[in-house]
Amino acid sequence: MSNLKIYGVPGSRAYRALWMANELGLDYEHIPIHFADGSAKTPEYLAVNPNGRIPAIDDGGFKLWESMAINLYLAKKHDSGLFPKTIEGEAQAIQWSLWAMTEVEKPALAALLHRFLLPEDRRDPKLADEGEQQLQKPLAVLDRALAQTGHLVGSSFTVADLNVASVLSWARMGRVDLSRFPHVGQWLGTCLKRPAAVKAAPRRAS
Repeated sequence: MSNLKIYGVPGSRAYRALWMANELGLDYEHIPIHFADGSAKTPEYLAVNPNGRIPAIDDGGFKLWESMAINLYLAKKHDSGLFPKTIEGEAQAIQWSLWAMTEVEKPALAALLHRFLLPEDRRDPKLADEGEQQLQKPLAVLDRALAQTGHLVGSSFTVADLNVASVLSWARMGRVDLSRFPHVGQWLGTCLKRPAAVKAAPRRAS
């Protein structure tokens, strides 16, 4: 049995941790704790993450929550080229990971909820459009950064790309128009087609 346990379901922020574990080729146990069925509030899970949110991991007794922290930890622990080699690169990976959470996640989630996830009678097109509008500035920032090398840190795929792409996957599912940001569109499509990302993604009913 693997020493690494990943708690959460793919249709949540746990997707990021599952994607990372797949990229690293790790042997892990996936425990499908769900945010909506009460399983995240059980005493057993609260002993792993007292916040009652997903994802979380238990790595041989070391418990960690917050998706970006989890991915930075796993990438650094299992050196496979996904974690930058310099302190400057490490700082940039942290920068982009925090940026994705503060600048991108909330408006991307608004678009996703009100165009796709919520029942139709609960969707508010105005909130979806506002989310898309709020994404214009960060998408422009990201597009300019990607124009340099096609990646966020250095010239190859790293934890920074994975973390930011995992957040922006919500915008893509929420039908946010990326046509004004060609570097973002190309980069995001490439990231989400990686075998590790495809393997981690939630399965859609046919």
